[in-house]
Amino acid sequence: MVLTFITAWILILLGTVLGAGGMWLAALGGSWAYGLAGTALVACGALLVRRRRIALGVYAALLAAMAVWSLWEVGLDRWALVPRGALLAVVGLWLLAPWIDRTLCETGMVGAPARSSWRGPRGWLAGAMLLVVALAAISITRDPFDVAGLLPDAAVSQIAAPGLTDPPGAAGEDWPAYGGTGLGQRYSSLADITPATASRLGLAWAFHTGETPRPSDPVERTFEVTPLKVDDLLYLCSVRQQAIALDAATGQVRWRFDPHIEVDHSSQHLTCRGLAFFDGTGAASAALASAPAAVQSQTCARRIFLPTIDARLYALDAQTGEPCLDFGDKGVVDLSAGMPNLRAGAYMQTSPPVVAAGVVIVGGSINDNASVHNPSGVIRAFDARSGRLVWNFDPGRPDATAPLLPGQTYTAGAPNNWAPSSVDAQLGLVYIGLGNRSPDQLGAGRNAEVERFSSALIALDVTSGKLRWVFQTVHHDLWDRDVPAQPSLIDLTIDGKVVPALVMPTKQGDLYVLDRRSGQPILPVRELSAPASTVPGEFAAPTQPHSSLSFMPPALTGKDMWGATPLDQLICRIQLRRLGYDGPYTPPSTQRTLVYPGNLGVFNWGGVAVDPVRQIMVGTPAFLAFTFELIPRPDATANVVSAGASEHWNENHGAAYAVKIGPFLSPIGLPCQAPPWGAIAGVNLRTGERAWMHRHGTVRDQMPGVLPIPFPMGVASLGGPLITAGGVVFYSGTLDNYLRAYDVTTGRKLWQSRLPAGGQATPMTYRIHGRQMVVVAAGGHGSFGTTPGDTVLAYELK
Repeated sequence: MVLTFITAWILILLGTVLGAGGMWLAALGGSWAYGLAGTALVACGALLVRRRRIALGVYAALLAAMAVWSLWEVGLDRWALVPRGALLAVVGLWLLAPWIDRTLCETGMVGAPARSSWRGPRGWLAGAMLLVVALAAISITRDPFDVAGLLPDAAVSQIAAPGLTDPPGAAGEDWPAYGGTGLGQRYSSLADITPATASRLGLAWAFHTGETPRPSDPVERTFEVTPLKVDDLLYLCSVRQQAIALDAATGQVRWRFDPHIEVDHSSQHLTCRGLAFFDGTGAASAALASAPAAVQSQTCARRIFLPTIDARLYALDAQTGEPCLDFGDKGVVDLSAGMPNLRAGAYMQTSPPVVAAGVVIVGGSINDNASVHNPSGVIRAFDARSGRLVWNFDPGRPDATAPLLPGQTYTAGAPNNWAPSSVDAQLGLVYIGLGNRSPDQLGAGRNAEVERFSSALIALDVTSGKLRWVFQTVHHDLWDRDVPAQPSLIDLTIDGKVVPALVMPTKQGDLYVLDRRSGQPILPVRELSAPASTVPGEFAAPTQPHSSLSFMPPALTGKDMWGATPLDQLICRIQLRRLGYDGPYTPPSTQRTLVYPGNLGVFNWGGVAVDPVRQIMVGTPAFLAFTFELIPRPDATANVVSAGASEHWNENHGAAYAVKIGPFLSPIGLPCQAPPWGAIAGVNLRTGERAWMHRHGTVRDQMPGVLPIPFPMGVASLGGPLITAGGVVFYSGTLDNYLRAYDVTTGRKLWQSRLPAGGQATPMTYRIHGRQMVVVAAGGHGSFGTTPGDTVLAYELK
């Protein structure tokens, strides 16, 4: 009887809270279901206090009503049904237990407990429970999010482009550039690993950099490197910017170069995504070509370019790792030269440079939202042999591409290029994604050139730096929607004609397929109306571009809110109603606003992978909402929103507002929106049609405590996919620590291997001694919350 009374008062308390919150939600214009459910729980608890068996009937009616309402709101989406039914089902099962039922009476506390019968309230509750169990069982067999289909497996492109081996842009035995080649396709022509053989993959070797986190490291300490492979050497950079050459067959260290970087909490990132390789032997003289190997080595004819977090660019001999003394100042170029507003940690290199036509092209990253006084986003090309500045493209002075004169500086705060770039050597164009001018969420005071180039893709002449075309992906960006990824260049067959194209993924989820000669859209792009800003002195663009090929998620509504229980789901629904939200381009304001897609972006620096033979694409869209709130600043220098005196993220020193940014979470730390939060998808690029899309990743490594349950909910990810000609996609960037292989045609998972840390990097592949190897870095991502580590792993068929 004691258990019955405890249960009764728990239901009364739960019902009171749920009912009060439900009435609040209803007053805000939301669903009445929670208020009614709370009332039913209070009634059920009150009847249990009186030991009335009819309490079971009331609870049965509540279960049945919630089941019908849940089906009406979210259908048979099993993860969306969890907060609506799981807790209530557990309570229903408890109420059916004999230690509750045998204390209940038909007429209340005045009589002895009545004999249990399945014909009355207890039977009604059992029936309601069977309904809930049946719905749960059916929901497990289907997934309304899942898109089952097939990508075309027939070759469309048969002939390699002139001057290239393998299909256009493909990497093969080697992987000489960040994206496989300068085209950024993340595609390999190797076909040893197929859907039929992928299950035989096993570990070939593992290498540890030996680096561990230090107290002085920034929070965003990330191991995002994609190694290069040329001949028998594998080249990579570590988190602390060391360049390392490994034996591609064994993983043994051949050489190691330490630039001794200077970094602390004043830097926003500690990241090196990759290196660049330059082969100067083709331009060497006949005398050099016939010289002894030792002499050739001293000339650095083949060199590795290492960008560092403290604004330096090193040229290293590819065979020895020694600095190339003929490059810059004894092997290094100072990238801080000509840079305005230079201060510790404010300007850095996180992505690899591009090498083409004898120049190495370098962008740079700046600290977002620290201050209004920022370095320049200038893009510079240096002679790959001498380190001499050949040209500079300053978005603040786009026509002045001649090298900056001594004593001059670049335009402060010009939009910067932090993501990897691509190059078409035949067209002589380099394709560069630009970010938004910082502060990201404040647009007042931007001049015409900033407005023109912010969050835009540009094509520059490789030899002169002259602007050939510009395509803007967001107008007057107020959401930090930089062009975040390397463009993927691919020739598409459209109406029987071969069109040189590029695919540009964006944070908002639009994928722009453009003619890379002109920047004109191949797949349709239209302008859609967008809401206005309510912040005095600010404004928002009246329209925003939108591609017909898009993974931009639908606008969030109350039914999309999620949680572990009805209570935290209810709180999320109340929060959603109280937030400022008018779709994906809701301008930031002093009212807390919802930003969806959020800061992570639908696509980020990992980009997409394209198959130039089948003319298809695989991407890994993420879906997580964030919130913004502009906080009035009392003065130009005080910290308002950041945690420590040495960190100033989102302070916007010198501006009218700081900005408070965070994920949209429930009180217990779960995303307020229902899963999936991440997917893997295949697209036919010739038609723009989505052929298949599946949830990917589990919450195994994100579960609190010691509950590593691999619920396959579909999680957010950071990193890029790799496609091989064998018909296999490799991906490692999910929140759980796995490298996975998928069938390109169907998206079906073929194989997975547990990683020792988070795999927030893009895998690559090559062949050595007749064996195809797949290599991935597993070192985690500090601000993404994955397991830290220091491992590079290579897999082969066993």
